[in-house]
Amino acid sequence: MHDRDTSERLASYADVLAGELPDTWTSTHLPPDAKDDLAELADRIWDLDLVAASLAEHPLQQAAVLSRSDGAQLVLLDRHDQRDGYLIAAVAPRALPDKAYRAVPEPNGVALADDPFLSAERVADDLLARYDNALTQVRHNALDGLQPSQPDRIILTWQPDGSIATAPLDDRAGAVLVANGFIQDPQSGIYRLSGDDTRAQARALRKIGPQLDALGIGTALQHPAGRTAPTSTPASTPPSPAGPRPATRAR
Repeated sequence: MHDRDTSERLASYADVLAGELPDTWTSTHLPPDAKDDLAELADRIWDLDLVAASLAEHPLQQAAVLSRSDGAQLVLLDRHDQRDGYLIAAVAPRALPDKAYRAVPEPNGVALADDPFLSAERVADDLLARYDNALTQVRHNALDGLQPSQPDRIILTWQPDGSIATAPLDDRAGAVLVANGFIQDPQSGIYRLSGDDTRAQARALRKIGPQLDALGIGTALQHPAGRTAPTSTPASTPPSPAGPRPATRAR
């Protein structure tokens, strides 16, 4: 039978830790009876070192999930080495394909002392820095054929289903896209405009050009074959090619 005090300590520690991390984080406790959620979470823990070794001997019985507004997640779990404190690890995005993880090093977790205030500094300076770098790489790999946008130009790419996809680098551009019908995938960061209504799609494209241009951001419409047709002022240099695809993430 699970110790209720142990669960409460873990949940309280996670709440304090979430409040001390940079940006905005929330904490959700998964108790022992949340078996399906714990099993799904265990499969997404992004670690091949300390935390993986612990889980191999002690399957996940409870956990606290720390979530950031952009979809990033960390998991806090019990230590089983007779020391005070906890283990914390990154959680891999749910929606990205395995190929996106190729050659991206795991942002392996760390052990934390029994002081959430001091631990927050270590998480922010170490684990979060490595996690954010890994997230950037796998999200870029998940673009899968999309040319990456530049700060001063958005590349819009036709998709086989008739939709249009893009991955802007500027939050202001993202806001313009959403206001004109694009929907962002929180895991990959990709914005998509449905092609179900071609007239609505064309109207949206006509609107976003001037709105982005007012922000100093040009747009270019790219077809799958690689031909580009500018819809507003093009950038003076072509977009950078996508980076190499890495090796499949071990599970």
